[in-house]
Amino acid sequence: MTTQEALEKYAAQEKALFALQHAGAMIFYDGVTSAPKGSAGVRASTTGELTRMSYQLSTSPETIEIISTLASDIDSLDPIMKRKISEAVRSLERIRRVPEEVLVEYSQLSTESDAVWHEAKEKSDFAMFEPYLQRMFDMTKKIAQYKEPDMDPYDASMDDYERGLTRETCDAFFAGLRENLVPLINEVAAHADRVNDAPLKRIYPVEKQRKFSAFVMGLMGIDPDHCVLGETEHPFTIDFTRDDVRITTHYHEDSFASSMYSVIHEGGHALYELHTGRELAGSMLGGGASMAIHESQSRFYENIIGRSREFCSLVYPWLKREFAPNLDDVSEDDFYRMINKSEPSLIRTEADELTYCMHVMVRYELEKRMFTGELKAKDLPAEWNRMYKEYLGIDVPDDRRGVLQDSHWADGNIGYFPSYAIGSAYGGQYIERINRDFDLFAAVREGDFARINGWLEEHIWKFGRMLDPVPLFESVCGKFDVSHYVKYLRDKFSDVYRLG
Repeated sequence: MTTQEALEKYAAQEKALFALQHAGAMIFYDGVTSAPKGSAGVRASTTGELTRMSYQLSTSPETIEIISTLASDIDSLDPIMKRKISEAVRSLERIRRVPEEVLVEYSQLSTESDAVWHEAKEKSDFAMFEPYLQRMFDMTKKIAQYKEPDMDPYDASMDDYERGLTRETCDAFFAGLRENLVPLINEVAAHADRVNDAPLKRIYPVEKQRKFSAFVMGLMGIDPDHCVLGETEHPFTIDFTRDDVRITTHYHEDSFASSMYSVIHEGGHALYELHTGRELAGSMLGGGASMAIHESQSRFYENIIGRSREFCSLVYPWLKREFAPNLDDVSEDDFYRMINKSEPSLIRTEADELTYCMHVMVRYELEKRMFTGELKAKDLPAEWNRMYKEYLGIDVPDDRRGVLQDSHWADGNIGYFPSYAIGSAYGGQYIERINRDFDLFAAVREGDFARINGWLEEHIWKFGRMLDPVPLFESVCGKFDVSHYVKYLRDKFSDVYRLG
C-alpha cells in the first residue's frame, strides 16, 4: 500500500468511524433527555452493536496496514495528519489490548446503568443502583488494566480524561489546595452573616427562567444555529461536531441561580467545541484537548466571568425587570454578593466557587479507594456522608442529595472528577495572561464577549486536540502554579465578605 492509497483509505475510515460515534452520541443524548424510561434495553443493545462495529473497524487488518503505512512515512505528512497518525498509533495500541466483548458489555452496561441511576436518584434509593455501580467500577478498572497493563489502573483511568495525570500529581495538587483554601473557607464562615442570599430563593417562574437562559446564551455569543439548550436531570454538554453542540440545564422555581450557572457553565463547554478548527472537524482531533482544559473553559465562564461584578451588572437589570418584584429590595451590589455567597453545601454543581473543590476531593478519594478494593459500592453512601461531614461539616440527609447526585459514575466516567478542580485552578492564570493583552473585566462590563471569545479561540479553542493538554496550557500561560488561583479566590472573597 502506497502512502497516497493509505491516505485515501484513512479518510474513508475516519468518515465511517465518525458516523458510528455520531450515532452512538445521538442515542445517548436522546436517552438522557426525552427517551421513554422503558427504552433503555433496546438503546443498550444498539449502542453495544455500534461499539462492536467501531471496534472491528478500528482494529481490522486493513486499518492496521493503513496506520502502519502512514506511520512509516510520517515525516512526509502535513502537521494535522502527523498528529492524527501519532494519535491513531497510540489509540490502536491501547484498544487492541481490550477484548471486543468486554467493550461491548461495557457500552451496554453504561446505557443500562444510566437509566437505573435516573430512577434511583428520583426515588433516593441507592440499593437499586448499587449492583450496577459495582459492575461499572469493576469494568472500568478491568478496561484500564487491559489498556495499560504496566500502569496503576486508576492512573490509567484518569489518563483517559487528562493525559499524564497520576495519583501522585493529584495528591500533591489537592493537598496544596486544601492547605490554602480551608483557612479561607473558615474565615469566610466566621462572617457568614455578612451576605444574605434569601432573595435568590424566592419563586422565579420556570418559563421566564427559560427566556433568561436564551438571554444569557446570546450575551455569551453562542450561535443558536449550531447550539441548542435542552433539559435533563444532570446538566451536561455533548458535541456531535463543531456545527452541532447540545447543552442542557434543569430548572427550580426557588433557585434560578442553579439554571443560570449551569447554562453559563455548559455554554463555556459549547463555545470551546463550536470554535475548534474547521479543518479538524469529524476527526479524532475535532474536540477539546482534555477534560481539565475543557473544564477550565466552562469554569472560567461560569465563575470568573459569570460571577464577576461586571457580569452581574449586565444581567441584573434584566432580572430585576422580568422577575419583579423579587429583586426590588436588592441593589446591584447586594446581587453580586449574594451570587457569590460561600457556605458548605450538598450539591457539587451548585456549590460556590470557594468550597467547590472540596466536593471534587471527596469524589477523588472515593474513586481511589474503590480501585484499590478498600471500598465496595455498598460502602459508598456511608463513606460519602462521613467525608462530607469531615470536609464540609454538613450532614447528608438522603442518597439523592448525596452519593446519587452525579451521573458520572453511572455513565462510566470514573477518573473524570479531578479535571474539574484542575480546570478551575487554571483560571487564575488565564486572568493574568488575558490582562496582558486587554482588560478582561472591562470587556465583560462592556458586554464585549466577541473580544474575549476571539482571544480564547486564538489561544486555546482552535487547536482542538492538536496538542496534549499540558503543552497547550503552558504555551498560553507558562508552568501551572496553583498559587495564582488561591490569590484570585482570596482577593475575591475578601471583597465579597469585607475581610480585613
